Amino acid sequence: MKRISAFLLTAAVLCAGVPAVSAQESSGLALSCASSILMEKETGTILYEQDAHAKLEPASVTKIMTLLLVMEAVDSGQIALEDTVTVSAYAAGMGGSQVYLKEGEQMTVSEMIKCVTVVSGNDCAVALAEHVAGSETAFVARMNERARELGMEDTNFLNCTGLPADGHITSAYDIALMSRELILNHPSIRDYTTIWMDSIRDGTFGLTNTNRLVRFYPGTTGLKTGSTDSALYCMSATAERDGMELIAVIMKAPTTAQRFEDAKKLLDYGFANYAVVNVYPETPLAPVDVLLGTAAQVQPQLQRSCKILVSKGEASQVTTQLTIAQDVEAPVEEGQTLGQLEVYVGDQLRDTIPIVAAQPVERLTVPGIFSQMLRQLLMAR
Repeated sequence: MKRISAFLLTAAVLCAGVPAVSAQESSGLALSCASSILMEKETGTILYEQDAHAKLEPASVTKIMTLLLVMEAVDSGQIALEDTVTVSAYAAGMGGSQVYLKEGEQMTVSEMIKCVTVVSGNDCAVALAEHVAGSETAFVARMNERARELGMEDTNFLNCTGLPADGHITSAYDIALMSRELILNHPSIRDYTTIWMDSIRDGTFGLTNTNRLVRFYPGTTGLKTGSTDSALYCMSATAERDGMELIAVIMKAPTTAQRFEDAKKLLDYGFANYAVVNVYPETPLAPVDVLLGTAAQVQPQLQRSCKILVSKGEASQVTTQLTIAQDVEAPVEEGQTLGQLEVYVGDQLRDTIPIVAAQPVERLTVPGIFSQMLRQLLMAR
């Protein structure tokens, strides 16, 4: 085995699992809301939290889970963005925020997603739920199942809209979890959540985003607002700068203006103090010799990309250490481990990425071995 140590020219951060910063203590933030959290998207690291597991009403922030299930259905091929959705009487009868769908009206999945993300259309949310699962009741069962899969232990959904219902609760932490799942694995949701103004019905019905940060906070990528008389003002705000995307969740802010100010304070704090950088070996990975193989060498590669979160003051402390085999005996399977890349911040190991074979190499047969030996003899003359 050979070992190569390399300093990264630019690097990043803490990794997932680093303890969260205690609310108020070291950040100096003063928020108006009852509960909040700040999470980094790639690693899921909590950068700040304040009563993040308090079980509260989420209002229309509920629709993040609705959108997650819809986008999962789209990306899996279960439904298509071009599908036509026919509105039921039940969906048309939803109160609260709506685009005033009529029973029997038809609209594409894409248009309905736009109405949910931009103006929080309850009628469109229910119509999408029915299109995906057959009924809102069946869809809500899927919402709760998905919540359990994501580790959302503070959550119980009773509808897909967030309209007031006794026992319909979640937490800032759980909202961050489902927000991360949505933006991490379904980035095309940005096509809708970054819309400031648009229209439907051939331009006759205008839409303006309920999330003012889309217009007034640089780097905003989404995500969803919500408010009711009992939930007060809530939101999950996402923004990206310099390759780092943050999720700021605000619950039970006293006013809509304070909700947005709290979200901006959290995002500003994260962008000012942390960074995310892609981590690579300093030099390209050299091919590894293959013994008794149909190919003389196999190309190693990182098994996965590596993004490390660090506080900005720690960037100069990031180093990598590469360990890789000098040779390997055939047969070699694609994805076979050949070594590893360790990522350190100071003397603390933060991540280990396997180095694997990029392609398979079959073992030489007996006739093949003799043919290879014969060629080597002829070349030696």
